[in-house]
Amino acid sequence: MLPPLDPARAFGRDPARLCRHKYRRTDVTASLRENCADILCIGAQKASTSWLHHVLNAHPRTYSFPDSEPVTSTTKEAHFWDWNHKRGADWYRALLLPDDDPTRLSMDFTPEYSMMSERDIAECKELNPTARVIYVLRDPLARAISALRMHILWRSGNAAESELEIAFDDALLSLIETARIAEMSSYMANYLRWAKQYDDILVLNYEDIVAAPLRVMRQIYQHVGLSVDHMPPVARAEFDKRMQKRIWASTPYPVRADVLYFLHGMLWPKRQAAERFFKMTFKEYEDVLRAAI
Repeated sequence: MLPPLDPARAFGRDPARLCRHKYRRTDVTASLRENCADILCIGAQKASTSWLHHVLNAHPRTYSFPDSEPVTSTTKEAHFWDWNHKRGADWYRALLLPDDDPTRLSMDFTPEYSMMSERDIAECKELNPTARVIYVLRDPLARAISALRMHILWRSGNAAESELEIAFDDALLSLIETARIAEMSSYMANYLRWAKQYDDILVLNYEDIVAAPLRVMRQIYQHVGLSVDHMPPVARAEFDKRMQKRIWASTPYPVRADVLYFLHGMLWPKRQAAERFFKMTFKEYEDVLRAAI
């Protein structure tokens, strides 16, 4: 999500004071925690990361920080390296410190992290040396359309589907750049920067999540050191309930065919590079283009 223009006093709170009540506890519990964030999901945007966070958070051993909007994005995205770096590492550490049990696994699912510089990723490694990293990839064309719809929804003030059409014009070209469509879709380059610091990143295909969500969630739980099958009964019931939910869907504004074909050509090299490197196949674009015919 895009940061607000002036978050300083939104909702009557001063963001500089967020988490200050935790600071005096941070030093006491620091020895019990190796990481600020124990579980990092670095994207991609519009690749079901909100749903993954929601389902993973059903486990009693995971922890989501308090909703601190507009400084963070809900309880999911801390946005430390893109919005809040000026607040310092102590702020980040305090935000992600579990309130009740410092041994719980704290989560930061910020898709923009995938585009971080090598310097920032190195700092992330210092703050989260043993974090488990997850990277979900989605067909670049389908992801781009979903992302553009999301940005247009924000800019339009939640306009209804019937009120807008995504047309090919200068405004769209500007939005493609502002939304960083190309950078977010550079899966191979993004992964290689992160792999210099984390050599065990779990890379997933969004289409596998759609086709076999339980199998993928078992894979994710195992990756972060948890088990679906050994959850307390109440937590397992909540897990099953959350598996059926859809968390965030972009308003399906109609997209003109010339927009689809432009994005298809622009992102085709990204798709080919990712398919070769990760040995996975993206098929979602076929349905997107078929709808344009």
